[in-house]
Amino acid sequence: MNLKVHINNVHGSQMAAKITGTFTIDAHSFRFNAIAFGRIGGQNIGAKISKVTERELEKLGYNVDEVINSLQLNLLQGDLTLPEGLKRESFVDD
Repeated sequence: MNLKVHINNVHGSQMAAKITGTFTIDAHSFRFNAIAFGRIGGQNIGAKISKVTERELEKLGYNVDEVINSLQLNLLQGDLTLPEGLKRESFVDD
């Protein structure tokens, strides 16, 4: 699955942040929200998509759980694009 993630905004800090963005699969773009936590047992991200997005993904033949897992993995690994002016240093603790 070729999933690409684009972050629109991050609110919060290195301890906890709310992330909004989009992900693209096969030229289809979808919105997501995520909560990212750090330092408490390591890095963790919980991504959520709407029920409408879930149904659309299913119509396209995707397994929703696999899509969410791939989305969360991309977010954890930093495999994403950021909007101009948003710096990783403002929300990532390396």
